[in-house]
Amino acid sequence: MEKTYRLEVAGVTRDLPIIQINDALSIASFVILGDTELICAAAPQLIEKLPEVDVLVTAEAKGIPLVFEISRLMKMKTYFVARKSIKAYMDHPIVDEVQSITTTDKQLLCLDALDAAAIKGKRVAIIDDVISTGESIEAIERLVKAVGGIVTARAAILAEGEAARRDDILFLEELPLFPMNK
Repeated sequence: MEKTYRLEVAGVTRDLPIIQINDALSIASFVILGDTELICAAAPQLIEKLPEVDVLVTAEAKGIPLVFEISRLMKMKTYFVARKSIKAYMDHPIVDEVQSITTTDKQLLCLDALDAAAIKGKRVAIIDDVISTGESIEAIERLVKAVGGIVTARAAILAEGEAARRDDILFLEELPLFPMNK
C-alpha cells in the first residue's frame, strides 16, 4: 500500500503520495495542475495575505493556474511567467539559473524583454504552489530585481520543511518533509 500524507488546506483535503526524491529524503507530492477545486479555494485565502501589489510573477509550470486565478480575482489584466527555456519569440531574454528540490538538473528561468519592461518599477508578488528550499523563488526574485521590479511578497499555498520557519514568505499551510531512515 502506498504511503500518503493527508493535507488539509483552504477547506480542501487531499491524500498526497509520499515519493522518494533521493537517498535521504521523501516528500509529499503536491501537484495543483488540474486541481480546480484546490486552486479556487486557495487563491482567495492567499490574496487576503498579500500586501498591495501591481503585478504577479510565477515560474513555469505548476504555479500558472494559481497565478491565473489570483490575477482573475484581483481583476488584473495580466500576469507574468518566468519560462524554463529561452523561446524563439523572446527578444533579449533575461535569464537566471535554479536548482529545485524536485528536479535533477539545473533549470533556466527566463523573462522576455517585453515582460521585463512591464515589471520595471512595479510592486511584485512572486507566486508559487510550494516553497521548499526557496531556490526557485530566489531565482525569480533575482530576475524581477534585474529588470527593475520591487518584490513586495513571496507567496505559496504550502511551505515545505524549513521554508515554513521563514518570515519572508506567505503561505496557507506547512508541508512536512520525510527524511529516510538509515
